[in-house]
Amino acid sequence: MSSSANTTVAAKPKGLALNLGLNLVSAAAYGGWDGPLAACEFDANDMAAIAKSMGMKASVLLTKKATRANLLAGMRSAAKALKLGDLFLLTYSGHGGQMPDANADEDDKKDETWCLYDGQLLDDELYFELSRFAAGVRILVFSDSCHSGTVTREIAPPPPPPNQRPKLMPDAVARRVYAEHHAFYDKLQTDVAAAARKAFTDPDEALAQLGAAAEATALVGRFRPGVVLISGCQDNQTSMDGDHNGAFTEQLLKVWNRGRFAGNYNTFHNQIRAGLPRSQSPNLFVLGPTARFLKQKPFTV
Repeated sequence: MSSSANTTVAAKPKGLALNLGLNLVSAAAYGGWDGPLAACEFDANDMAAIAKSMGMKASVLLTKKATRANLLAGMRSAAKALKLGDLFLLTYSGHGGQMPDANADEDDKKDETWCLYDGQLLDDELYFELSRFAAGVRILVFSDSCHSGTVTREIAPPPPPPNQRPKLMPDAVARRVYAEHHAFYDKLQTDVAAAARKAFTDPDEALAQLGAAAEATALVGRFRPGVVLISGCQDNQTSMDGDHNGAFTEQLLKVWNRGRFAGNYNTFHNQIRAGLPRSQSPNLFVLGPTARFLKQKPFTV
């Protein structure tokens, strides 16, 4: 037998992307509010184009297709398919929302949400699904929505600039939606907490974390994948919609410059932030083992 036959060739890392953009939501699921936006579908398609250009297999969920079931199915499929060294890119452009915290894991007594077409995805659900990926998988999340600084905590945002559309579900709508569907959302929070306690046995890992990271790790234990979240704004700010892209995604595309950007994730975040007004300052938030991940060029499979 030749020596070459005994040589093990390292598998090339694989990249999968799931890109969501919602220009409205179902009024039936949101107390009569349909939350019209203009640029979110453009955002999702543009992020998918970046993913494909970097060698990822990308799936796009636009407005009516961006349902709770479709998002969860996409994340769970990726979690089964990816292993050590692989990359999962998850992008969301749409409204951010809030609801009362039923499982007492939030300091502000509210759970932050992504407003999907047929109902909200809770921050607890998002972090639980991310924690189910294999050890060493790199997970990159871009959230172009309000309450997106960590997707885990809230400070009352200031009023948006005149004549601009914030990606924010109004508080009155949030209260009405919760009142109409509280049994469903309360059960979700309870079920996710119970599943996390059953699946993970290292909640003391939270002692090594601060702020939102502590809330996430307290829920699910130690994060085995490395998660990098770059958001559209700080927790006390709003992300603005646009005509062709959201303000955050538009600046991201400019900095990326069709792949000519040559820095790492920290530089990428800093340059995006520098191009936006003080009223909208993107946040960078990490969970799990990310030291090597952060040094890479963004979107590198």
